[in-house]
Amino acid sequence: MSKLNVDQKTIMLLFSDKKSDFLIPDYQRPYAWEETQCQTLWDDIFSFAFPDNNYEKFDSNEEYFLGSIVTFENERNKKEVIDGQQRLTTLMLLLRAFYAKFGNMQDENSKSTREMIAKCLWKTNEFGQPNMNVLKIDSEVATDNDKDEFLEILKTGVVSKGQKSNYAKNYRFFQEKIDHFLNEYPSYFPYLPARILGNCILLPIEAESQDTALRIFSTLNDRGLPLSDADIFKAQFYKHYSAKNEKESFIEQWKELEETCGKIFRPLNGTPMDELFTRYMYFIRAKQGNKSSTTEALRKFYERDKYSILKQDETLPNLKILAIFWNDIYNQNSERFSESILKKLFILNYAPNGMWNYFLSVYFLQNKDENNLLDEIKLDYFLTKTIAFVWAYSFTNSGVNALRTPVYAEMIHIVTGQEVKFADFKFDENTLETTMKNFEFKNGRPITKSMLTWWAFTDNEQALPLLNTTFAIEHIFAKKRQENDKSLTNIKNLEAIGNKVLLEDKINIRASDYRFSDKIKYYQGFTNDKGQFKQGTLIKELSKLSTSNTDFTEKDIEARNKKIIETFISFLKKNELIKA
Repeated sequence: MSKLNVDQKTIMLLFSDKKSDFLIPDYQRPYAWEETQCQTLWDDIFSFAFPDNNYEKFDSNEEYFLGSIVTFENERNKKEVIDGQQRLTTLMLLLRAFYAKFGNMQDENSKSTREMIAKCLWKTNEFGQPNMNVLKIDSEVATDNDKDEFLEILKTGVVSKGQKSNYAKNYRFFQEKIDHFLNEYPSYFPYLPARILGNCILLPIEAESQDTALRIFSTLNDRGLPLSDADIFKAQFYKHYSAKNEKESFIEQWKELEETCGKIFRPLNGTPMDELFTRYMYFIRAKQGNKSSTTEALRKFYERDKYSILKQDETLPNLKILAIFWNDIYNQNSERFSESILKKLFILNYAPNGMWNYFLSVYFLQNKDENNLLDEIKLDYFLTKTIAFVWAYSFTNSGVNALRTPVYAEMIHIVTGQEVKFADFKFDENTLETTMKNFEFKNGRPITKSMLTWWAFTDNEQALPLLNTTFAIEHIFAKKRQENDKSLTNIKNLEAIGNKVLLEDKINIRASDYRFSDKIKYYQGFTNDKGQFKQGTLIKELSKLSTSNTDFTEKDIEARNKKIIETFISFLKKNELIKA
């Protein structure tokens, strides 16, 4: 069981402790506090130390809790900061600003307070004298170009007008606040820093390992962003490339990766960068021949053998190439992909689960050429086969966990140069057809929208919508109509796939409660009373249907339902996914 040391301490006791040697590690994010947070901190502390602007109202038995600081002692005997970095850094800047202001004050209270602050900022010798060159805090944040500025401010207490970092801005802010306080309360100036040191409380939580500290942070932190797996990986990369004298190049590449991933990935869990590492993980798993349906946690996977995967020369370039590939997919790059490919990628964007993202990532990394491009014909075949299988499998084995078994096996086939066939997982035609006929295509089921997206593109004239177009599920025979005239003899037909179609969200809202004859203008587009033209739908089937039909009846639902299912079965046969 993990051991913890938890004991609240005043700022003075915590910072002046000889064992207090704080390190903000390379995987942390850059210092982000701005004037707003500093103003809040100052106001809170001042209100506590000088209640109602009166130093005499202060109760020396009272304490003000500033929050927790989660650390663990690393191999260099430094307290590596997992949580509390922003708070810790800001308090150091505040104390340094007070120390500078005490410069020439000779009264005993001022001299005593200045000495206490010195012990919090700098390490001391055996006689308790501070060494002004050795700080109690250090920063190695890989992507923080201003960290040296922070350390210089703490050492010298000087900041120039040209310095624009958050460190410099916040230090100037505290200088101004202290100057104003000194003018208002010249006789009581030492009381404020003394009360901050002696009565403001932190809760240092010292864990025995990084893992334990990270778990505690995830449990405690309900503000800000917890450290992600990618932050930990960044630290390993940073060490690796620093050893190769390529630190600056790495930092620049990492920032570009973060920017790209932030634009394209929207994972349900973790950060955009975590998602990139996850997609790459499946490629490595396949190369290792791992087809186990149990997937390790992301950090556990990469930390094996002391993060050996991250130290391989091809890893960072592969991550960059993979990010660019997905960026081109999400931006529908027509210079990279043909219209046929982009249409299939659009369909996959409405897949019943996200497994295809990992499947395609493995395929790309294995089959890319020297220009990081894929053969169009082979890619078209792969995407088509993937759509056919994933869609059909969702009827017979719903859920992403069930899909792992066939897909993980095919990932290994990909990296060993074999064709994707799903040979061991073909479908029985009668069983699948019966399942689809009896299936309730409720709007909340992902496969419903998946099927409608696939069906829309069976029309060769269907144009490619933008990927960010929001589509809803439209009941061609409206629910409201059934409520009013009860004309459907089989109520199940209302939710049948034959009665549903993709429709742009805005049009769906306008057309939802009307008879088919009233919906036609919304499907086709119309000019309103103000002379404004309202665009019709991009869905070609609806455009054709609204031109050829004046009504859409139960008979039409049943005929369309039959056609969609039969066409899908034929689609599977064409892709050799039906058992002989």
